[in-house]
Amino acid sequence: MNRRLAGVFAMVIASLAGGQAVWAASAPALSQVKVVKVESPACGFEDIAPGQEQTRCNHSGPSIKVYVLEVGYGRAARVGLDGFDLNGTRTPVCAFDNGNLTECTVGRKTVGYLYVFDLAGKQEGTFTFSNTSINAPGNTLATQLYIK
Repeated sequence: MNRRLAGVFAMVIASLAGGQAVWAASAPALSQVKVVKVESPACGFEDIAPGQEQTRCNHSGPSIKVYVLEVGYGRAARVGLDGFDLNGTRTPVCAFDNGNLTECTVGRKTVGYLYVFDLAGKQEGTFTFSNTSINAPGNTLATQLYIK
């Protein structure tokens, strides 16, 4: 993992430390998907609160990145901005014995993924993310956020 992404990963995980505990188990069903941060040169990092429908800051401009936490195992995420497909990267997320999320190390079980999507020059719109569990109950979870 490159140094910049490692720093961002640590910041995202630290911001989730006080959140809901996630217990490690083999191949957990999807239980949560959420946008946790939006990053841009204009605003830096903006934390996204539960239930927040749009960014507070006007991120409009090039180089906007969206960070999504997915807890559980999904098939193939569907991601877009105003109907245009987006590509991104994902990094495994593990859990300490107390359930708090952390970056994965050897010997830890992956409990989900942190995705990073670069809006590739698109400047604003409705970001959508959805995925379906790889195992029972086969549920589909989704989240969206309007990015100004």
